[in-house]
Parts: sequence; structure tokens; C-alpha cells
Amino acid sequence: MATRLSADERRKMVLQAAVTEFASGGLDGTSTETIAHRAGISQPYLFRLFPNKKALFVAAVEQCFQLVLDTFEEVTDGLAGEDAMVAMGEAYQKLLADRALLMLQMQAYSRCDDPEIRSATRDGYGRLWSTVERIGGCDQDQIREFFAYGMLMNVVAAMGLDSYDAAWAQMCLPEDMRGKFTPPN
Repeated sequence: MATRLSADERRKMVLQAAVTEFASGGLDGTSTETIAHRAGISQPYLFRLFPNKKALFVAAVEQCFQLVLDTFEEVTDGLAGEDAMVAMGEAYQKLLADRALLMLQMQAYSRCDDPEIRSATRDGYGRLWSTVERIGGCDQDQIREFFAYGMLMNVVAAMGLDSYDAAWAQMCLPEDMRGKFTPPN
């Protein structure tokens, strides 16, 4: 006998599917039918869990920011100052290996013309900023530099610059990654 999943468990499955689909198609280029199919549910059931596609997109964006925040909290347990900043930076670089997570962030930033998406994106980014400020104990310039470098890493990862052998692209990479060009398959 198959075990029925709760609405919360289905909601998590839908959010996971939504992150993947919205990452590649964005809000406008992704159908709720595709998300429902990936999650293994019907489209009408998807709309019982989320009132509309934009609400689902916003929930996926919120989940994305929460994952980064939870990761920062986890890797800095017992750390402070520079040690915490380094741990968060290294953890973020590892998170960028999840292409869906990265691209959903980029989709969220690009849709900040919509007030609801802008609000969710601002709130998520603001929580990250506050967390880094609290844990790192750095001044505002250091925090700006941390986030500026994080955005550079987003762009590097989005364009796959680690597998692009142009001098300018290699200069965008952290020193420990330079010169390790591996052509993409």
C-alpha cells in the first residue's frame, strides 16, 4: 500500500521542481504544467498548494535565499570574524555548483521589476546581509566587498568562466582556480 504524502511534503516536492524549472525558464517561460509534471502531481493540485504561478515563483525564490542563509549559519557555527567570512565564502562557492540554485537567483534579480518579486528578493538579500553582518562582525565596506565578490562569483558561474580559457575570464576567477581550464564537454 502506497503511503500518501502530506500537503507539506507535496509542497516541498513542488518547490523543488519549481526551482529547477524556473531556473531555466524564468517566471514567464515556465509553465505550471511542466512544474506539476516534474513534481508528479496534477496541475489543479499545484494550484491547491499555491494560488498562482507568481506565488510559486516567489516561494521558490524565498527557499533559495533561505538555503544560502541556512548554509551560512551552519558553516559558521562557533566561528566569528575573518574565519566566519572565509567559511561563508567557501560555502557559497560550493553552493554555486547547484546550477538551478544559481540560475534561480539570477531569474529573481532580473524580475525585480515586479513588486512582489522585488519584495521577496530584497527581503531575502537583506536577511543574508544581516546574517553576514552579525556573524562576520565586519564593517560596512568589508560586507559590501563580500557581497560584491559573491555577485561576481554568480556571474562567473552563470557564464561558466571556469571552463573558458580567455585571459580576462581567468582574471575573474579566484587565484586558486586560475589556469585550471577544462574545456566543457
